[in-house]
Amino acid sequence: MRTLFLHPPSFDGFDGGAGARYQMTREVRSFWYPTWLAQPAALVEGSKLIDAPPARLSFEDIVPDIRERDLVVMHTSTPSFGADARTAARIKEVNPHIRIGLIGAHVAVDPEKSLEAAPAVDFVARNEFDFTIKEVAEDRPLEDIKGLSWRNSAGAIVHNEPREILADMDQLPWVTPVYKRDLKVENYFSGYLKHPYVSFYTGRGCKSRCTFCLWPQTIGGHRYRVRSVEDVAAEMKWAKAAFPQVREFFFDDDTLTDNLPRVEALAVELGKLGVTWSSYHPGIAGCSLPGHLPVSAGEGERLAVSRGERAADATGHADRGAQLSAPEPR
Repeated sequence: MRTLFLHPPSFDGFDGGAGARYQMTREVRSFWYPTWLAQPAALVEGSKLIDAPPARLSFEDIVPDIRERDLVVMHTSTPSFGADARTAARIKEVNPHIRIGLIGAHVAVDPEKSLEAAPAVDFVARNEFDFTIKEVAEDRPLEDIKGLSWRNSAGAIVHNEPREILADMDQLPWVTPVYKRDLKVENYFSGYLKHPYVSFYTGRGCKSRCTFCLWPQTIGGHRYRVRSVEDVAAEMKWAKAAFPQVREFFFDDDTLTDNLPRVEALAVELGKLGVTWSSYHPGIAGCSLPGHLPVSAGEGERLAVSRGERAADATGHADRGAQLSAPEPR
């Protein structure tokens, strides 16, 4: 199926966060990459990703793409759900034969009420949805697709059996070629990263049970599953060549430092590439940062951990002292 992955247009001053549709506005312009859409887009041949808010696109701007597609997949969130449901209705008005699906934590938690509240939506993909969406795009019978909740021809809502959580994260293709094909990196900003930047995931899940954290209990699960060091380094090498203007690469994992031997091995490989890179360190979740990371002091290399730790010095040694502010001015 000709598939469009869509972050729908939003209101003026929309501020996008963490790959989700956080409907808010504030004093700075800040956009994170739509990684949760880019990942299934990388699995679907011939797909297109439109991230409307940072590109400042209106609904009228995306109508030509809607008319040309058989399937549209939108990422939604609790604050944006009402607006996204209305966008789905407008899409059906433009292309009555198009199939519309939603992904995201909101629909994973309550697929039944989500479908009831959005009559123009044909299905929602629950929990870890990458291969669920791939099978929908292959036009398989909806009743045969694990992890799907959908509306049948009689209008009844059907919940298929759950999909197994992905064990081999190297099965997921890289998202950075999708960024290169469909996005403009200069449109993405973060207050504590150098501009322009690129972010992507090297793993999913977290063993901790923090009550305030959305992702482990809705999408990623409570086991930190990781891509191989070789696969991450290979994507970074490709991205460095593909985006020569990028000044910093950010790993969006909430728990990168939870696997210390792996992050140390990754630091070695990234040191060989001479890239500037950074990641979260959620110290409050019980994770720990190694006393030092074995990276050489080549030009442009550093480690900055933006939550609970300070930046590494020029030798690659990370300071363990807690520092909740950004690691250095940008």
